[in-house]
Amino acid sequence: MERGALHAVRHGDGRPVLVLHGAGVDHREPEACFEPTLDRPGLRRVYPDLPGMGRSPAPPSIRSTDDVLHVLLEFVREECGDEPFLLIGHSWGAYVARGIAARLPDQVAGLALVCPLLGLDDDVPEHRVVEGDGALGDEVFRSYFVVQTPEMLERYERFVAPSAHLVDEEALERIGGSWGLSLVAEPYPGPTLVVAGRLDSSVGYRAAADLVDVHPRATVAVVDDAGHALPHEQPALLAALVDHWLERTEAPR
Repeated sequence: MERGALHAVRHGDGRPVLVLHGAGVDHREPEACFEPTLDRPGLRRVYPDLPGMGRSPAPPSIRSTDDVLHVLLEFVREECGDEPFLLIGHSWGAYVARGIAARLPDQVAGLALVCPLLGLDDDVPEHRVVEGDGALGDEVFRSYFVVQTPEMLERYERFVAPSAHLVDEEALERIGGSWGLSLVAEPYPGPTLVVAGRLDSSVGYRAAADLVDVHPRATVAVVDDAGHALPHEQPALLAALVDHWLERTEAPR
């Protein structure tokens, strides 16, 4: 992929914060979920569209998650140079974020993984609605959210559903055929936040909880009454955890 091919939205000035979305959506979902917390002086927030999603193309040369990772490493070089940066990922974006942190451990100043995809694990809870009658929205909404209120439906229709029309399905299928990264096992040594939903029927929560023994400076939270859409469903709790993580990235160690 040629230089500068990733579309990205940027806000603010200062220390870079790279925020990666999951599969099948684009930058609008994490922007909606994290921007209220990250919108503060001294942070330059960067929300790219990953290859094959949003306005970022995925040419035939992009055939695996490793290829996506290489594109993002080049994006980091262009965006940050040698400057330390913070890194946040949701779902598949969290999986790719771990790959970036494994390769740039001295440049990543903090790593936050929200509802992280960590492997093809069948150990996931059954989808269960905790609020609402289960009749709102389309099938994707009903299978994604466990809090199915009019407010959550409005967020889904604003920040999630529109991105489906921009997905390059052929590219995602091609990448998904070689989804595993060649290096993700390296324990990132810096301040780490891991947040998982106990009712996440997409990626589960047990593997995320196990990261407390992998990353030496990890804060790990498994949130009740939240699924894979945790950033929408539990915004206040997520904001408090992100605030604590940001404080740890700024403290000398």
